[in-house]
Amino acid sequence: MRCGVLDIGSRTVHLKIADLFPGSPPEPVASWKQPVRLADATDRQGVIPRESIRSLVGAVAASAAAASAHHVDRLIPFATSAVRDATNRDAVLDEIEAATGIRVGFMSGEEEARLTFRAVRGWLGWSAGRILLLDIGGGSLEIACGSGTDPALAISLPLGADRLTRHHLPDATPVKKRDVKALRRHVRSVLGQGTAELRTQPAPLSCVATSRTFTQLARLAGTRRPGNGLSAVHTLSRKELVPWVSRLAVKTDGQRAKLRGISASRAHQCLAGAIVAEAVMDVMAVKRLTICPWALREGVLLDHLSRLEEVTDSPEHEVVLVGT
Repeated sequence: MRCGVLDIGSRTVHLKIADLFPGSPPEPVASWKQPVRLADATDRQGVIPRESIRSLVGAVAASAAAASAHHVDRLIPFATSAVRDATNRDAVLDEIEAATGIRVGFMSGEEEARLTFRAVRGWLGWSAGRILLLDIGGGSLEIACGSGTDPALAISLPLGADRLTRHHLPDATPVKKRDVKALRRHVRSVLGQGTAELRTQPAPLSCVATSRTFTQLARLAGTRRPGNGLSAVHTLSRKELVPWVSRLAVKTDGQRAKLRGISASRAHQCLAGAIVAEAVMDVMAVKRLTICPWALREGVLLDHLSRLEEVTDSPEHEVVLVGT
């Protein structure tokens, strides 16, 4: 089966197409994305404005056309926190469907964490043992842990890099020390309350991170290591990351964009991302993370493949898209 995963995120609409064969990993066919910047456009009341809805509709329509051109058998469209948390979410989804014929569903944050964990397990294999997963998105932070294909525990916290930048940091850069300290206090307060059960779980054998935020921070401050005959992998230690929080704070967006690993489109939010990454590594007692290239989209593909293989047909092992 040729499957397309249409991921409507905080910053982009991303279509990933892969061929699925029982007993094999997803075989990539094509990848296409278009910026929409929903998180930047959403106001403090959580409303996605008309102009952004039109841009989103156009991106979904273009993605559907690309999927058709590649003869996709099954298209799985879903929206993450930027749409899920919008106060006009239902109106946005209705407008997409009216214009394109595609009914977009949305996942809970816990389901995002489960599927991303599944992707990490698929990439690392069983030798990784018990895994702790950290994933910083635009609107939320997902954490999951477990020793199986699916996590034993998965949570989602409102600590995404885009969300925190918009709500807790000034528009202008550099950022003053008091603003950095205030954001740190907020992040640690949310983590302290939200991770209590996770911190009672057995210690992981592998600590892993996904997402563009962690990938860019690892390129900025981390280490590149041989990958056991595969391509080299990036790792990020808390010790390497800590000094970069203050360094990023004193730079403008333009100066940040010139740093290794930091893209111009994410320069404004990289400070908030670094603050969350450092704090969650500290709270979860993580000294070093391995960066996994597979994430949510690959998890959706693997979840669908597992059903094709008839490994399980129970509802709790299916992609749960609310609103479809």
